[in-house]
Amino acid sequence: MATEEHKYLSNFLKDVHLALRESSADIGVDKAWHYHCRNKDVLKTYAQYMQKLATTHWEKNASDELSSASSRITWSADFAYKYFINKSYLKQREKEIDIGNKINIKINNADELFTKPFKLLDVPIQSDTVIIDNKVIQLKENSFDIVTFCFLLEYIPSSELRIKACEQAYKLLRIGGLLLISTPDSKHVGANSKQMKCWRYTLAIMGFSRIKYEKFKHMHCLAFRKCSNKEVAERWATLHKESYMNYSIHIPQDFKNKNECKVTSSSITVEVEDFRELPFNIIS
Repeated sequence: MATEEHKYLSNFLKDVHLALRESSADIGVDKAWHYHCRNKDVLKTYAQYMQKLATTHWEKNASDELSSASSRITWSADFAYKYFINKSYLKQREKEIDIGNKINIKINNADELFTKPFKLLDVPIQSDTVIIDNKVIQLKENSFDIVTFCFLLEYIPSSELRIKACEQAYKLLRIGGLLLISTPDSKHVGANSKQMKCWRYTLAIMGFSRIKYEKFKHMHCLAFRKCSNKEVAERWATLHKESYMNYSIHIPQDFKNKNECKVTSSSITVEVEDFRELPFNIIS
């Protein structure tokens, strides 16, 4: 059972997400995102509340043996360890046509880089990393082993910007690198299955191959591998395309009107469950 503080913190984050989506519908996604990124008070409060959830409520839930909450951080770390250190990536390579590329299994220590203020959607990705006055001006392409989106895509207010975030991740990753995504969903595994399949299709068009998927009680966890031959992933997408699939990364909230999105006492319990496992940091 979520505490009153847990509900309050979670609903603040929900309200920020809702305001972003409504603003995007009113003035356009680019303007809405630009104004949001300049709202220092909201960003600061968001970060503080998220930290509180992660270090107090989420940590307690994840460590409680009686809790049904699963840790998306543990899932990501365990999968990355198995993939790089235990070399399960070798099995994935065998499934591709071009197997000539080698993977540097040493995982980059990027803590210093990602504690600095920068915007994933805006930062240029070029031949070198440039940091001036503790701000990331430019990032080096093909230089990361892992990019993790822990409940990040729900923060971004539109399919177009979510796609851009994933495309940026694709540019940053080395061949064979991992994009790990966790996304909240307290419904049963089949409720949003078409959405998950559409995500897989879209990321395949980019050049990602999905190599792991798990549905927990309150979230989906997905692992995508950057293919050494982009055409392999594109070919998969072509062969498996269904009529409802298009190049998009939608979340259920995209299809709700303003009245449906308003918080009511009957909806709070379920919605809070979706945010039981919020990340400590979010790139914004």
